[in-house]
Amino acid sequence: MSKRCYYEVLEVTRESQEGEIKRAYRKKAMEFHPDRNPGDAQAEENFKEAAEAYDVLRDPEKRSRYDRFGHEGVNGMNGGFGGFQSSEDIFGAFGDIFGDIFGFSGGGRGGSRMQAGSDLRYNLTVSFRDAAKGTEVELNIPVTDTCDTCDGSGAAPGTTPETCSHCGGRGAVEQTQGFFRISVPCPACNGRGKVITNPCPECHGGGYVRKQKDLNVRIPAGVDNGSRLRLRGEGEAGMNGGPHGDLYVVITVEPDKVFKRQGQDLVLSTEITFVQAALGYKLEIPTLDDPIEMDVPKGTQSGEVFQLRGLGLPYLGSSHKGDLLVEVKVKTPTGLSSRQEELLREFEALDEEKPMKKVKKLFKKAKDKVMGE
Repeated sequence: MSKRCYYEVLEVTRESQEGEIKRAYRKKAMEFHPDRNPGDAQAEENFKEAAEAYDVLRDPEKRSRYDRFGHEGVNGMNGGFGGFQSSEDIFGAFGDIFGDIFGFSGGGRGGSRMQAGSDLRYNLTVSFRDAAKGTEVELNIPVTDTCDTCDGSGAAPGTTPETCSHCGGRGAVEQTQGFFRISVPCPACNGRGKVITNPCPECHGGGYVRKQKDLNVRIPAGVDNGSRLRLRGEGEAGMNGGPHGDLYVVITVEPDKVFKRQGQDLVLSTEITFVQAALGYKLEIPTLDDPIEMDVPKGTQSGEVFQLRGLGLPYLGSSHKGDLLVEVKVKTPTGLSSRQEELLREFEALDEEKPMKKVKKLFKKAKDKVMGE
């Protein structure tokens, strides 16, 4: 059976913003929630379908691919093409949504359900040259991770958590709210389904500890201010066996003393003398690698820009590069000696003679013609 349009599933438009999409999903999740539709296979399928649609449309990257390529564009991405195989997957992924709906945290059917860990952001400043050529940096990130001493169980080594007698290990108990019967986290075990009588000395029964994580991160050549690198699974640990969140490294590039940047093009401003501009000159130009020589043709005017192809910054994920744009400014000399001034005046006089000779020649021709008549 063909898949329905995700916008149609949530009853939103392609122009809908994040908040509107979230509200639409909350409405669908409440309508088709398994606890409100016990034994209804169609409601469960609608519940999964709405979660799949929301998982794609809430993520800017997935949504962009879906808008351009349809369902094929998100094939294989989390949430796309049947990424949620059961309601439990959905409760783990969108625990915050169900907590908002039902008034508690923990995934909507008891706090013992898996929950994905939180994403982290790290602001990284790199030099202009490192951004241009690419580099590898070592990061030291504070994260909440699974306790190594107890492997996340919360119990002291050699012991195990005991099944909660209040909820029978389910982690949830049923409550009636109006005509609904819903599951809420067990108050005796806080939704874990287990109680710890002998807590781990390292994490004190929590199963998680704060630690510093060392990561080697490759910065690709051509990154710019605001570029984001996503390191999957390097964020906070998930709860109750849920997956780790992601780490987003946000790049800030320091300005360079030599080059300015316009996208992937480099801009360089340099000065030459008016003699070099008039007669032509071989000018040494710095690049990101070794300097090169550039021919400045005769008669170059101040402000002219020369384009040196392929000497700019690489495009991310491509072998193509931008250009180096060299702006030439003609420098006017100051502090001239008397001899230099004399030579310049002679030059000016020679330059002025040319139009005067033309005028005299034209005048003589006109005079000869009148006399001949």
